[in-house]
Amino acid sequence: MDYTDKTLQCRECGGDFVFTAGEQEFYAAKSLMNEPGRCPDCRAARRTRLSGGPEGASRREMYPAICASCGVETRVPFLPRGDRPVYCSTCFDRVRDESRL
Repeated sequence: MDYTDKTLQCRECGGDFVFTAGEQEFYAAKSLMNEPGRCPDCRAARRTRLSGGPEGASRREMYPAICASCGVETRVPFLPRGDRPVYCSTCFDRVRDESRL
């Protein structure tokens, strides 16, 4: 399929931006059906806002836990409640793979 550059209008700032042929090809390869609604600057600003700032992911609070499988001390991004097992990343991957069988 031949793609050509399209000029779209950002729904956030109202400015025009180009949805390039290469971007359209990427969207098609990933089976993305909708064109982008925001310009690249507004998309980046929105990602920053949603992540809690430029360091968003690094500021995520981590909680100590003991792995229910191997007993190693680990840290998880949620507060363990005690009603469900908590696993270290290695054991989590193993348990997830076993449940897919």
